Amino acid sequence: ALLGRGGVEAGLRVGSRGRARRSGQRRIRRRLRLRCSWLYGHAGVFGLAYSQSGAGAQRQNSRQGRGGEEDAFHDAMLVQLCGHSKPLQITLAPMTFLPKRELLTLEELDRMCSTFIGLGVQKLRITGGEPLVRRGIMQFFDGMKRHLDAGTLKELTLTTNGSQLEKYAADLYAAGVRRVNISLDTLDEGKFAEVTRWGRLPQVLRGIDAAQAAGLRVKINAVALKGFNEPELAQITQWCAERDMDLTWIEVMPMGDIGNEDRLDQYWSLKDVRARYAEHYTVTDLAENTGGPARYVRLEETGQKIGFITPLTHNFCESCNRVRLTCTGELYLCLGQEDMADLRAPLRAHPEDDAPLEAAIRAAITLKPKGHDFDYSRQTAGGQMPRHMSHTGG
Repeated sequence: ALLGRGGVEAGLRVGSRGRARRSGQRRIRRRLRLRCSWLYGHAGVFGLAYSQSGAGAQRQNSRQGRGGEEDAFHDAMLVQLCGHSKPLQITLAPMTFLPKRELLTLEELDRMCSTFIGLGVQKLRITGGEPLVRRGIMQFFDGMKRHLDAGTLKELTLTTNGSQLEKYAADLYAAGVRRVNISLDTLDEGKFAEVTRWGRLPQVLRGIDAAQAAGLRVKINAVALKGFNEPELAQITQWCAERDMDLTWIEVMPMGDIGNEDRLDQYWSLKDVRARYAEHYTVTDLAENTGGPARYVRLEETGQKIGFITPLTHNFCESCNRVRLTCTGELYLCLGQEDMADLRAPLRAHPEDDAPLEAAIRAAITLKPKGHDFDYSRQTAGGQMPRHMSHTGG
């Protein structure tokens, strides 16, 4: 925007020789606008959760329930668009951005999600990167509210880095969102700028203030990073308790090619995190099952709920009920596998008929794998995925 404005001002000063230069500047601005539109499409996912009911599809071949019966499940579909990236988890190598034509439009995302809801989806999570940077994103949230009002969608939630919450918190609440997950690995402003590359911690903290003021329930998601936020375990926990926010710790996962590194030096087992809690608190296991990957405990002294997402020390595959839809229409059935189905093709090939899209969704769901293959137990990054987390969202 600054370059574009500067181009306009310069063009007004060039006098009689300026016509050709102004034409060139217009071409530059058009290229800049196109390049900016690509940035929002580097990665994106809608996270959906659905419960088997009525027309809901069932798992058939790959995941049989006890006694061989097909078990009911929820699918979680997530949309990630851009925002703070994390060099401790993502390579600093240049990324390739997508042409705008490959992205699902907001109208297509609405139709896609509405089709899933029609098949029994009951929970929808929008995720990132930072989904709130997408132009017109509130159009999507406002559109999904009709499903909440009708009772066909039970919950619409958001995972965010918090950078845009100060602007959108009240609008999100008005659209029916009642809780948000905020990704925040440190309370140290310098380390925060390092881990996000360009993030501003005060901006995120203002976003948290705005979310709570709007009535949104806030949960903090923190990736446990050895040697990075280990010293902040007590501080982060106490800060969440003081603000009445739940906290979930996540083990770092072997996602994406990061050159000579394999993330072993960053891996901090959540068994160790729980043991450290037990040194200072009475830790009680909770039977709560949200249909997601987290297992929960309660710290009796503060009453707060702490979640552990442990894809490595104790995988959660047996209870996983989620799938992920990227902003290009790829449906990933497991975060740790490459299985995916292209839903954009039937969506666009049949703009007036949802039957082919429904058939493609049903066929994809039956292929949901038994689990991922992440493994650090032998001090190697077993099961490492070449696909970056930024491709399918956090």
